[in-house]
Amino acid sequence: MEHTILTVEDEPRLAELHRDYLRHAGYTTECISDGSAVVAWVKKNAPTLILLDLMLPGKDGLEICKEIRNFSSVPIIMVTARVEEIDRLFGIEFGADDYICKPFSPREVIARVKAVLRRSAGSVLNNQTLSLDSERYVATLQGQQLDLTAMEFQLLNILAEKPGRIFTRDQLMERIYTDRRIVCHRTIDSHIKKLRKKISAVVPDLEIIRSVYGVGYQYKN
Repeated sequence: MEHTILTVEDEPRLAELHRDYLRHAGYTTECISDGSAVVAWVKKNAPTLILLDLMLPGKDGLEICKEIRNFSSVPIIMVTARVEEIDRLFGIEFGADDYICKPFSPREVIARVKAVLRRSAGSVLNNQTLSLDSERYVATLQGQQLDLTAMEFQLLNILAEKPGRIFTRDQLMERIYTDRRIVCHRTIDSHIKKLRKKISAVVPDLEIIRSVYGVGYQYKN
């Protein structure tokens, strides 16, 4: 399967560096430098993954991410020089699947891209309530499709693979953030909250993700 990576970066030398390393790793690449052109391009071309710089001319990365999440669950890795925890959490809450803080090495970019794509690949999980197709990134609940971000899909997939098992927040973070970075528990809680909201919008009063006070979360058939 051919993967097309869209790099949104207004620094020409950095964009060129990304392009060269991604192509060397076997990916097809496209580059956009103007934030105002990104959403239309994504709608037309449907990339496999987006490397999205936070500070851009025309429109900033957070606004772009928010707009893309209105119509697509394509994995998004935010690239930012803002290292404060609140900015990282804010980016993820807008629908980003991962983030990279400047300065970074091109090898780190490739590692993050591979990790995110690996999380989005897998088999089909089916039961009477839920169907999850990780390869196509499609979640269907009682016959109705859920509009999930890549991170929400990953969380639901982890929980649903082991019905009844209680996952702590640390266990969920270890499975999602394989590079062992430090991520606060609020990040998991934020994704779970939005996931529940989307489930409720499709099937009201259905509680398939249960909170276990002081421990974590479990999936209920």
